[in-house]
Amino acid sequence: MPLRLIIFASIFLLVMAAANFYIYRRFFKKLSPHFSQYAAIIPITLMAGEIFFMLDRVLDLLAQSPLLYMINSAFIGITFMLFVIATIYDLTITTSRRVPFDQGRRRTIKILFDITMLIAATAYLLRGFSQGIKAPGINSVEVKIKDFPIDNYSIVQLSDVHVGRTIKRGFIEETVARTNALHPDMVVITGDLIDLPLEDIRQDLEPLQRLQCPCYFILGNHEYFHGAEPVIEYLRTLGIRPLLNESEVIEKSGQQFNLVGVNDVIGERIGSLPLDFDRAFDGVDTNIPTILLCHQPKGINLIKEHQFDLMLSGHTHGGQIFPFGFLVMIDQPYLAGLHRHDARRQIFVSRGTGYWGPPLRVLAPSEISHIIISAG
Repeated sequence: MPLRLIIFASIFLLVMAAANFYIYRRFFKKLSPHFSQYAAIIPITLMAGEIFFMLDRVLDLLAQSPLLYMINSAFIGITFMLFVIATIYDLTITTSRRVPFDQGRRRTIKILFDITMLIAATAYLLRGFSQGIKAPGINSVEVKIKDFPIDNYSIVQLSDVHVGRTIKRGFIEETVARTNALHPDMVVITGDLIDLPLEDIRQDLEPLQRLQCPCYFILGNHEYFHGAEPVIEYLRTLGIRPLLNESEVIEKSGQQFNLVGVNDVIGERIGSLPLDFDRAFDGVDTNIPTILLCHQPKGINLIKEHQFDLMLSGHTHGGQIFPFGFLVMIDQPYLAGLHRHDARRQIFVSRGTGYWGPPLRVLAPSEISHIIISAG
């Protein structure tokens, strides 16, 4: 078992244990001793589910149990959401103590506040689950690129699908059908397509061969976790073209632009299939526009010498569960949507087509990104 997985699992479980202990102290310990004793079952159950989740990720214990995986991963999301609610509660109570009120009025306000927080917490959790299991929406984005030679060139971007325990063949079939209905000129899959080794999800990926236009694929960090090379070769058999630090000239109606795809930044750390901008841009015609596929948005800060017009990324999930996006932005320069990075370069970051871990999303709905490019 790789040491990095043991370290990650240990840190993760320590963080979850601390969060569950805080939740218990905030919500349950102040109950009467009788109720407090039984209420402790809630954080203990959450923690047990999180332990099983990590055992599954590290030891692959629950490979044939999608239901258990969904329940245990949902416990992670519930812990995070309860932790957020508890933190907001404590900050509000601490601040309110500085405001002068008589004790009777203070008790009334606290009761009303507790009821409001209970309603908000329930809505927060229900919203998370309803958005998590909802089919991805179509996010239409218009992009203007100077001297782009093709009017209304249509790209569908699929990203962070995470085919695995709970996202299966049916999800891919529906995604392919909805993608084909948009009649794009091209489909790009910007990494994290898988969340299990290929042998476990081969049949789930098969519907991708029904895409009715050229499709390109780049690696995300999760491909490295589960075996990138077999996935690359299998996608080739489905008619999908991997871009592994490579470029291709795209032509339509006699007009051309460059499509460049790079490996994920994690490759160098793992020691396999590293990102190599120099190799990817080798031979690229700088006289025509260039679109770059790079899984992580922070790749835009790593590229120094090579020019491009638009970068398509994923990885962030748009934060997936608000306010987790604020933590994501410590590591990534952009969270979601279209941004102008400098005078020439733009970047679009997908919120992801699937989800990772808990089937929860709050203020970060999943999407099939439909990008329309014109000159401008």
